[in-house]
Amino acid sequence: MKFTLTVLALIVAQIVFGQNRVQKIDSLLVELHSRGKFNGNILIAEKGNVLYKKSFGFANEETKQLLNENSIFELASCSKQFTAMAILILKEKGKLNLDGTISKYIPELAFYDSITIRHLLNHTSGLPDYMEVMDNVFDKSKIATNKDIINTFAKIRPKALFKPNSKYQYSNTGYALLASIIEKTSGETYSEFLQKNIFKPLKMQNSFVYNRRFAPKQIDNYAFGYVYSDSLKKYFLPDNLDETKIVTWLDGIVGDGCVNSTINDLLKWDIALYTNKLLPKELINEAFQVATLNDDSQTKYGFGWEVDDSTDFGKIVSHGGGWPGYVTYIERNLSNDKTIIILQNHDNVLLPSKSIRNILYNKQERKKVTLTTEQLQSFVGVYELQPSFQIEIEKQNNNLIAKTAGQPSIELVADTENSFIIEEIEARIVFNFDTNKIVKSLTFIQGGQQMEGKKIARTNSEQNGR
Repeated sequence: MKFTLTVLALIVAQIVFGQNRVQKIDSLLVELHSRGKFNGNILIAEKGNVLYKKSFGFANEETKQLLNENSIFELASCSKQFTAMAILILKEKGKLNLDGTISKYIPELAFYDSITIRHLLNHTSGLPDYMEVMDNVFDKSKIATNKDIINTFAKIRPKALFKPNSKYQYSNTGYALLASIIEKTSGETYSEFLQKNIFKPLKMQNSFVYNRRFAPKQIDNYAFGYVYSDSLKKYFLPDNLDETKIVTWLDGIVGDGCVNSTINDLLKWDIALYTNKLLPKELINEAFQVATLNDDSQTKYGFGWEVDDSTDFGKIVSHGGGWPGYVTYIERNLSNDKTIIILQNHDNVLLPSKSIRNILYNKQERKKVTLTTEQLQSFVGVYELQPSFQIEIEKQNNNLIAKTAGQPSIELVADTENSFIIEEIEARIVFNFDTNKIVKSLTFIQGGQQMEGKKIARTNSEQNGR
């Protein structure tokens, strides 16, 4: 085949552009790692071909074993996409109906008589979060299982937060119940079903369901998740800190978490979703269709995937995960087959997915407004949006960082003197002053909704009396 000079020039330009993108992404991650804000593995692919793959930091802080491309991470809420796929497989086998009520499969919860499997899948059930419910009543000397969730809800009968399909509200409870429905309809454990129907067919050899405290076993090349103690200035396994003991007493629960995998296996998963290896493509695509509520408005969530369709990037389906010690993220662009996979085993890190996406698509980063040290310091503190939901604002170097329990730290980007963008989740925080120009509260704005949070302490240490 004879190439013209124009075609050759185009090919050279694409190669150079690709190299520039890789160099920029690498520089970003090297800089974050040098500041202790990135510790983990990352893989970026286009049309199934790896553009960038690299490991940063330790898999084990005690032995100083380094991470590598086959290190195995807890996926946290990125597990939900596998639970949703298992449900679709059972649907295809004729084992269940997405619009059937959950009482058919979990008769103990028959009093939730209008909640369907579909409601559980797209977070429109109205079920309260099991973590909050069980925190008040469960014996934490034991390790809870999915059966304990069902028994607790059957006994207490916590009231639904809203009528099914009238609202979207993220629910770990829904996905834990989906795991129990998978077991009831298949006659296999959740772990066995995923292994047989997803991991084995896709040759995901380093992927499995693992409850490290409930059913411990030796796993080579395991990336242990660490939390950072601000007071002790040191990394710890979350099992060793009182504030993160949740990792122990909730460790027997599956469906909303507890899938473990690697960046290489997750690329196999990504590629397979463009094929009919697991299911007919039209059935797979159901997972990427957003829910329509009773008032005909639409959410931004399908089955185990957040869905965003933008003019800048096309149709992106993604999911993040946060659990003490782990920060995870998977992004798949269905318009042009670009993939970002981020697995981190420190939870005081930043999730640089938006910055990486901007580089990958050659988009300009948002211009920052530069504020003084005094201005930034005035925003530092703990803000209570709800009795069980607080945001802590910290100053690190010349940046503000937002932290919530069990979630990754996120950098705030100033666009005015008191307004900050949270690019990773497309939200905004506006700080509000009293008549003496002292910060009294913040307003959290996302997806047309807003919540106000009163400043209750300057730092969490002050709030806790330390």
